[in-house]
Parts: sequence; structure tokens; C-alpha cells
Amino acid sequence: MELSKRSPAEKIAFLTGIAMSISHIYMLGFRPTTPWIMYNVHLAFGAALAFMTYPLSKARKDKGPSVLDWVMIALTAATCAYMVHEMEGLIYRIGVAPTTLDLVFSGILLVVVLDATRRTTGEILPVIAVISLLYARFGYLLPGVMGHRGYDWSRIISYISGLDAIFSVSLGASAQYVFLLLLFSAFLNSMGTGQFFLDFASGLAGHRKGGPAKIAIVSSAFFGTISGNSVANVVSTGIFTIPLMKKCGYKPGLAGAVEAVASTGGQIMPPIMGSAAFIMAQLLGVTYLKVAQAALIPAILYFASLMMMIGMIASKQGLSGMSRDELPSVSKVLRGGWYLVLPVATLLFVMVQLRASVIRASLWAILAAIAVAVVSSKGKYGIRDMLGSLYDGAKQSVGIVASCACAGIVVGVLSLTGAGLRFAQLVVALSGGHLLPALALTAIASLILGMGLPTTACYLISAAVSAPALIELGVQPMAAHMFVFYYACLSAITPPVALAVYAAAGIAKAKFMDVAWSAVRLGAVAYIVPFMFAYGPSLLAQGDLLTVVWSLFSALVGVYALGMGIVGWCGRRQVGWLARVLLIAAALSLIKPGLLTDLFGFSVIAVVMILAELHGQRQAARSVSQ
Repeated sequence: MELSKRSPAEKIAFLTGIAMSISHIYMLGFRPTTPWIMYNVHLAFGAALAFMTYPLSKARKDKGPSVLDWVMIALTAATCAYMVHEMEGLIYRIGVAPTTLDLVFSGILLVVVLDATRRTTGEILPVIAVISLLYARFGYLLPGVMGHRGYDWSRIISYISGLDAIFSVSLGASAQYVFLLLLFSAFLNSMGTGQFFLDFASGLAGHRKGGPAKIAIVSSAFFGTISGNSVANVVSTGIFTIPLMKKCGYKPGLAGAVEAVASTGGQIMPPIMGSAAFIMAQLLGVTYLKVAQAALIPAILYFASLMMMIGMIASKQGLSGMSRDELPSVSKVLRGGWYLVLPVATLLFVMVQLRASVIRASLWAILAAIAVAVVSSKGKYGIRDMLGSLYDGAKQSVGIVASCACAGIVVGVLSLTGAGLRFAQLVVALSGGHLLPALALTAIASLILGMGLPTTACYLISAAVSAPALIELGVQPMAAHMFVFYYACLSAITPPVALAVYAAAGIAKAKFMDVAWSAVRLGAVAYIVPFMFAYGPSLLAQGDLLTVVWSLFSALVGVYALGMGIVGWCGRRQVGWLARVLLIAAALSLIKPGLLTDLFGFSVIAVVMILAELHGQRQAARSVSQ
């Protein structure tokens, strides 16, 4: 919509979004700013934009901001201005000796964060934050290990406005890294890169057995490069792939499940991944490239298993690929749009080859996207398009800004009360000091926290309360955090909530539970692999090259065996329940790194496949004789 056709409120929101993007580019690229100021500016813009673009209630949808919304915007600006002005004194007073004005503005900040989060991501995260605040105040009433001495409201409210809570690592990663990548994603979308990936995936995989589903898998893996959000992936690619799958014979439940699982994988697919990956790098004190490197093999296993299982299901159900006449030519797609991948290539080159920071790489990638758009459009891509991308990037960040700040409240309470360490001790005690039950408890806790929470918030809270327990039991820090991250992502396809499944079921016009259970079945590898890399970090590319390569090879064979066991299809024929059980057992032993487990897995698979082939030949011989 042109600016002249927008309402006054929409114009203000549009200009606010542009100002947010420009201020971040300026502070990160041209004028390094004190983190405290940077975080306050980031939160002020994000919360103000939330109040402008997300209604106070459903009743006010499409009615524009109310008087209360404008009051909230003014309070947000005043609070962050106070925080910046009083920066030097606040650093020493927060949580220790706050003044009356400190408490007033800290209280306003708390209300702003809770309401902005409620509007953008729903009620669950704010409710968890409020419960955590009540725990900080009344924890002395709790018996046992989770009880504490309790804190008065003045200390709690002051503490949560500090660098250990709202303005902690999570909001810092959102301000410094995630925002620029969302802005980069907005520029890529304005260039038509998403359609290019979809066309390329269609030409590459559409003609193969189970083609439409493989289009969904490949396109979602590519689209994850410019999104990193499971629901956004479902909506963006699913409106094309799900109807296509249904048209080619896929049941609605299966079609929706394929898209939901593939889109969820976008959050774990390097090079960009989801915003939680950048926060993980901050928490671990490593570069983002280390996190992306660790995530690569699990991501390969995730999408490889999905491709294999779709091929088996297609063979079992007789679902053929599409005619090449219906599909775009890969060569034509590449000739017509190869330049669209140059901005992504720029991002990788600057990060990997030049070893620059994510901030620097993102700025160069944005510049490359603008240059490619201008040149490829022969000058038609102009200022108006750039301004639109600046606004879109800012608007996409609003939910992440709010959820990172709100999750910071929970993390702050855990830090203030020491509940994070207490929870770790509780997990160790409940598991009896054994790793497997501790991993199971952590997985369940992450899935429960992920019910309705954004992945970033779920990861932040889970990492604060669960990762320390795993590390205490001997799991490497990278593996512990990646374990939590995986299950935070998987909450998007795990019933009863499963946000990605809800989105896919709506497009597929299928029952939610049909899509959900099919998604769990298709995503089985993703539930297993985190346990394996917790035991054998070679699956996270930790160790010597030979060990890592062998672990990848054996895990890929294991993934194939797991698919055969789940689908019940071995080679060219259907197999019974005993063979399926043996194949699943072999798969688990192969996915787990180790020579003995690998020998067992290879042996069982070979025996099952030989017996299945012999059985098939005998059946064929009987049919001929009859």
C-alpha cells in the first residue's frame, strides 16, 4: 500500500519501523553504541511498534491504535529515555538501592513488556513471567529444594529491569544480530528470492517419486535460510505445496504434516537458522559459525530422513512424481534468477572466508541485496521498495523483541532466587545421577515449555533451568544447549499445541490430530538425534575429521533404517512388524556413535534386507507357479 493511501496511524507505524531499521544500521554499522543504550532503543522501538500494529484486544482488530495504545507508546518512550539518561547511576542502584523514580519506571517497563508480549505472541509467556515474579516474592512459602527466602517487591521490580533480566543476553542478541538478519530476510523477500527457491525446488525434486512432498521439503529447507520461523515457513511455502500434494493423491493429514515438519526444520538448517541460535552463541561464548557448524550434521539427518521416508511412503502408496511438463526447468530457473542467491553468498563469504562478525556480514549482505535488486530490476527497484523492506524487517522483529524481553524476566528471577541451580539439582536427583533419565526429563520440560511459546523464549527458559543439569552430568556445553534448542523447535510439531501443525492443518483443511500424529511420525529422527549427540558429540562435528565423517555415514544409514522401520517398507516391498522392530533397533544403534553399535546396526540391517528379498522372491515364484 502506498504511503499516501495509509491512515495517519499506519503512516506513523510505517515511519517508526523505518526509523527503527535505520537506527539499528547506524548504531551497529557506523556508530558503536553502549549496549545499555542500544538495548533500550531496541526495546523502545519494538514495543512502540507492537502497540501501533497489534490491537489491544480482538474487538479492536482493524480499528487502529486506541487512546490507551498511544498512552502506552508515550510511557514506553519516557521509560527508555529515563533508563538511558540515568544509565550511570542505575548500573549501581538496580536491585540494590533503587530510588522512587527507578521503581516507577521499572514498574512501567514491566507492564510494557508483558503487554507487548501478550499482543504479539499470546498469553502463555506473560503468564509464566507473572508466575515467576510471584515465585520471587513468595518462594519462602514453598518447601524443599525449590523454596527460597523471598524478596520484597521493590528489589524484584528493580532487579528485573537490569542486565541480568530484561536487558540480558537474549535482548542483546535480538538487538545486535537477529534484527539485522530479519532485515536481510525482508530485503530478500522483496527481491523474490522465496519464489526462486520454490521454483528451484520444484524443478529439482518435483518429478521424483513423491515429488510434491519433496518440493515441500527442499523449498522449506531453502526458505529457512531467509526465515528461520516454522509458522512463517508453513504459511509462505505451504499455500503452494499442500494443495499440490493433495492434488497428486496425498491425504490432507499427510500433506499438512510434511509441510509442518519440513518448515520446522528451517530453524535448525544453517547458515541462518532461527534467532535462538544467535542467543545460544552468546550464552556459550562462541562464534555463531561454531553453532552453525555443530547444527549442520543434525540438520542433514533431519532432512535426509524426511526425504527417505517420503520416498518410502510414496512407493508404498503408489504416489508418483509430477510430469516434467508441469514443472519449471532447473536450468531456466538458475539462468533467470541465479543472481538472487548472491546476497546469501555474500553473507557466508564475509562470515566464513573473511571471518567477520555476524553484524558486519549482515550489513554487507543487506547492501548486496539492495545492489542486486537495483541492477536486476534495471533501476525499477527504488527508494519506495527499500523503505518497504526497512519497515517489513522492523515489523517482523516485534514478536522476537517482546518475547526476548519477557523471557528475560523469567531468566532474571531464576538468577535472583537461584532457582536455576536448584532445578538442575532437582533434575540430577530425580534422574539418580544417570544421563538418560535426565535427558528425558529435559526433553519433556522443553516440550511443555514450548506449548504456545516462541522457540526463542522456550530455548531461553529451558537453557536456564535444564542445560546446567546436563552439563553437570558430563554433557558438553554445546551438546547440552543444542539438545534444549532441538526440543524447543520440536514443540512446533508436538501435540497438543504444535503451532506449525495448526498452520498446516488450516491450509490442508485437515483435522489437527491427523496432521499432528503424522508430523510426529515423520519427524521421528529429530526426537532421537539429540539423545545421540548428547552421548556422542561427533554428530555435532566435535572431534577429528575421520570420526565425524564416519559418524555422519553411519547415522545416515541409521536414518534410512529408521524410515524403513516406521513406514514398514524395506527395499521394494512391505515388511512385517518383527522386521520393523529390528530395523528400528538397528537404526538407534547406528545413529549413536560407536564402533560396536555400528557393527550391530549394519549386521541387523543386512540380515533383514536379505531375508526380505528372499521372502519376496519366494512369493513371486509362488505367484508364477500358480
